[in-house]
Amino acid sequence: MAKETVEILIDGGKATPGPPLGPAIGPLGINMMQVVEEINRKTADFEGMKVPVKIIVDTDTRDFEVEVGTPPTTALIMDELKLEKGSQDPGMDKIADISMEQVLKIARMKFDALLSNDYKRAVKEIMGTCVSMGITVNGKDPREVQREVDQGVYDDLLTS
Repeated sequence: MAKETVEILIDGGKATPGPPLGPAIGPLGINMMQVVEEINRKTADFEGMKVPVKIIVDTDTRDFEVEVGTPPTTALIMDELKLEKGSQDPGMDKIADISMEQVLKIARMKFDALLSNDYKRAVKEIMGTCVSMGITVNGKDPREVQREVDQGVYDDLLTS
């Protein structure tokens, strides 16, 4: 049971049988369109971003598995807020505001890659990144919102 692994960077939701995917997996003899469809389905949330994708192919049975990595949290935040970069001085300069709903959306995208085992902790991790980028959450310091999450203020949102 020989396995081949191909790692490529794909535009989220826009994989095609052409380069870079086609030349990388074509010689492995698997159904290209099935791979493309699965990659596009799994990367649809990352549209407009480069996403690391790993394709593991069993060369004997021609079965394949697609594993999708996630862009860094900072990239997801910048994409969500349409920012070019974070604050040069995050302690003093607040460059943007993100809603709790947007934080939750990013937490859902990153959930498998985070250390958290529930969304309450996951959004707190995302807000930690907001602190270092100079981004407020719902108009407040992210650390304050993290305390509110601990107090249950956002439980309705986080459990839905």
